[in-house]
Amino acid sequence: MSQTTQPKKPKSLPSGFIIKLGKFIWSTMWHTMMSQLAPRSKSGEYVRPSSQFRNSVSNLSESAYKPELNRYRLYVGLGCPWAHRALVTRAIKGLEDAIQVSIVYPSGDTGAWVLQQAEEGCQTVPELYQLAQPGYQGRCTVPVLWDTQTKTIVNNESAEIIVILNSEFNEFAKNSSLDLYPEEIREKIDIWNEKIYDAVNNGVYRCGFAQTQTAYIEACNELFTMLDEIDANLATNRYLCGEQVTLADVRLFTTLFRFDVVYYSLFKCNRRRIQDYENLGNYLRDLYQLPGVADTCDLASVQRDYYGNLFPLNPGGIIPSSPDMSYLLTPHHREKLH
Repeated sequence: MSQTTQPKKPKSLPSGFIIKLGKFIWSTMWHTMMSQLAPRSKSGEYVRPSSQFRNSVSNLSESAYKPELNRYRLYVGLGCPWAHRALVTRAIKGLEDAIQVSIVYPSGDTGAWVLQQAEEGCQTVPELYQLAQPGYQGRCTVPVLWDTQTKTIVNNESAEIIVILNSEFNEFAKNSSLDLYPEEIREKIDIWNEKIYDAVNNGVYRCGFAQTQTAYIEACNELFTMLDEIDANLATNRYLCGEQVTLADVRLFTTLFRFDVVYYSLFKCNRRRIQDYENLGNYLRDLYQLPGVADTCDLASVQRDYYGNLFPLNPGGIIPSSPDMSYLLTPHHREKLH
C-alpha cells in the first residue's frame, strides 16, 4: 500500500515583529554608518567637509614649493571623480613625464585608501597624512599632490590641484601652449564651476547620501534643473565657455562619465541618463575623445569602488555587469559648432 505524501506548507514571510525589529536595527545602523561616511545637516542633507591642505606650487620667491621635474607625485583613486580631475588635466597638458602617479584603492573594511605598495614608509593614505602632519584628525581624501622632497602634502583640494597643473609646470608640459584657465574668460569659468559644483559635482552625492526624503528631492531637483541648463548652453557652444575646452569642462566631465554607470542607479539620479540628453551625450563623447582622456577612464574601478565599497548604499556588495561603453567612441559632431 502506498503512502500519501502530505504537501509541504509554504514558508510564510517573516512575522510583523521580525520585520519591524529588522527595520529598526538596519535603520539605526544605516544612520550611524552614514554619519561617518557622509556628514549631514539637521535636515538630512549631505555636507561635504572642506579640504585642509591648500598650498600651491609657484616660482615666486616666497613659495616653498617650486615647480621641478619629478619632484611631485599625485596619489589618486581611479574610481574617484575628484582625483580623476587631476588625471585628466595631467593628460591634456601632457605632464605624464613630469609628475608621477600612484594609484590607491579603497578598503571596504577600513574605509581608507590603500597603497598598492609601500611608499614613503606608508601603506595607506591616512599614514601619508600623518607623515605630512603628525596628529592630523581630518578626512584622508584623494587626490593628494605630494612633495617628495619635503615629504609633505602640498594640496588635497582637487579644484586647486588642477589649476596648479594647468599653469605651474608649463616648462615640462608637452602641451604648454594650451591654457585651460585663460585670464580673458576666467570669470565665466568660475561662474560655471560654482554652479556646477553644488548642483552636479556634489549634487549627485547630495542625492545618494541624502538621509531624508526632503533632502533627496531638493538635491534631485537642483541636479536635473542644472543639467537642463547645461544642455541648453551646449546647443550653441561646443564647450561650456565657448570654443575652447577649459577647467570647467574637466570638472564636469568626471561626473558625467560616472553618471549613467553609477549615479543613475546607486545614487538614485534616475530621472534621465546623460546619453539621452540632446547635447550632453555628444558633449561627453567629445571630451572623452580628447587625446589622452580615455586612458584616464577606468570603468571597472568606478563600478568596483562605488558598488563594492559603499556598504550603506549597497549592502550586498553586488557589482552590476559592465555596460557597453563603446558609444563614447562614436562620432559626436560637436566640431560643427565652431
